[in-house]
Amino acid sequence: MRTVYVVTHPEATHHVDRVVGGWFDSELTPDGERAAAAVAESLRAKVPDDVELYASDLRRTARTAEVIGERFGVTPVLDRRLREKSYGEAGGKPQEWLDTRFVPPPAVGERLSHDEGIPGAETKGAMAARVYAAMESILESRCEHQIVVTHGGALTFVIAAWIRMPLEAAGYVDFRGSPGSVTVLREDDYFHNRQVVTLAGK
Repeated sequence: MRTVYVVTHPEATHHVDRVVGGWFDSELTPDGERAAAAVAESLRAKVPDDVELYASDLRRTARTAEVIGERFGVTPVLDRRLREKSYGEAGGKPQEWLDTRFVPPPAVGERLSHDEGIPGAETKGAMAARVYAAMESILESRCEHQIVVTHGGALTFVIAAWIRMPLEAAGYVDFRGSPGSVTVLREDDYFHNRQVVTLAGK
């Protein structure tokens, strides 16, 4: 049986400064550091020693993974494909700057390749494709216990990839996770069904 624990990084400086995150390389706040330690302790209490650890390469996720890795004696594998969505020019700017320029996707029609009006920003489809690719690489391993540290926005496509939702059908999907949450995914050995056991738990 395989279990994947998906951790969304805890509070980072872009949260408290109210600036756009995305690929803006913010760091964990002191509260975020404490939350990362708490997540590490919680995981250590229920996950065996034989574990693989993967993370986005941005500082806030890499640091979260480092704290978790210290409790397991494991070095995280950093993968830029697990990053949050890139907001292009908006990264690091005040959230209001993005809000006044953002073009929301249509209710019907093409959503994955929708241009949100921000120069340099990724489309939803581009982000989904790279997260799907990251998960495909991670799941090539047969390790029964894996921890993936990522971002709140990327969580949606980690889960969508896990349940094998076709990429072209992912234009509407949205799984929400608060900072520092843990989502538990499990595949059984008999039917090989894939469950979302816990969504964004603590």
